[in-house]
Amino acid sequence: MSMPYLTPAIRLRRTPFSRRVEAAGATAYTVYNHMLLASFFRSVEEDYAHLKRAVQVWDVSCERQVEIVGPDASRLVQLTTPRDLSRMADDQCYYIPMVDEDGRMLNDPILIKLTDDRYWVSIADTDMLYYFKGLANGFGLNAKAFEPDVSPLAIQGPKADKLVARVFGQEIVDTKFFRYKTINFQGKDMIIARSGWSHQGGFELYLDGSEYGEPLWDLLLEAGKDLDVRAGGPNLIERIEAGLLSYGNDITIDTTPFEAGLGKYCNLDAATDCLGHEALLTQKDPRRQIRSISIDGPPVPAITSYWPLKDHEGNGAGHISSATWSPDFKTNVAIGMVHRVYWTPGTELIVETPDSEQTATVRGRFWI
Repeated sequence: MSMPYLTPAIRLRRTPFSRRVEAAGATAYTVYNHMLLASFFRSVEEDYAHLKRAVQVWDVSCERQVEIVGPDASRLVQLTTPRDLSRMADDQCYYIPMVDEDGRMLNDPILIKLTDDRYWVSIADTDMLYYFKGLANGFGLNAKAFEPDVSPLAIQGPKADKLVARVFGQEIVDTKFFRYKTINFQGKDMIIARSGWSHQGGFELYLDGSEYGEPLWDLLLEAGKDLDVRAGGPNLIERIEAGLLSYGNDITIDTTPFEAGLGKYCNLDAATDCLGHEALLTQKDPRRQIRSISIDGPPVPAITSYWPLKDHEGNGAGHISSATWSPDFKTNVAIGMVHRVYWTPGTELIVETPDSEQTATVRGRFWI
């Protein structure tokens, strides 16, 4: 299925790395937080194989930051999430479900604590800046929310450690998962975290100042030539294999954290200030939940709307939200929301794809 071209406009924001991404040969883009995000360069399959064997540099500037600063910064952030933030260290990153007053998911960002009164919220694909502004004003909090000139650049793949050690030093490689350290680039301090939206390992460097973008990109690509470094981006196949959920696809405002399998991030005994606290107390035993699902048969087409799941009697059993063919596992890998009665591993269902009905099997875990 061919798709129309994107029309350039000021509101379709470019990034500090856009010219380098274009020069590297980005073949397709998606739009994320009003910004361009490269979907693949050579092909989804070739980029996938390369990500698993080498190292890639990803322009993920679209993971915009909301900076929260002020004496009430911690309280403002805690209002939005059921994850308890009271023990978060200054060098720590948290994955947090963000919910509304009904306990419904608004976003699933990475929260970065800079100091007790300063945070970055590295958001998924929704306009959370306005939500924070509204909460701060509505609750009369002494905290400001704004977008800083900070753009993440990811370094991902099994050779990411070698590249990062070469450029920034072994002490950065020794950073623990979801912790960060500070590096100095051309006289500017920036943070680099051991994190990233892949299962291959790596880092996310938070570019602090757009003017440093192209020099940083050039440095990494030059230093990693013998490591076969390439431009890349979050890969659909690898994401599904790893069970990395996508807000707007697998999670929406109609999803609770418990339905998304994020119950371990809901500290309801401690995070009582969360706006959705009372609602979440009633949602701990979900009637449906996200599961990994394999789909038999030929490669499925691109998914642009939910594919219904049903049992062999035709009863609704849920839906598929992400799916693609996996070259490594020789099957269609998928993420879906499955009703409780059907979510036992090994349960066979039928998925209605645009091409045909195919057998779908609920799994007990993701592939990697």
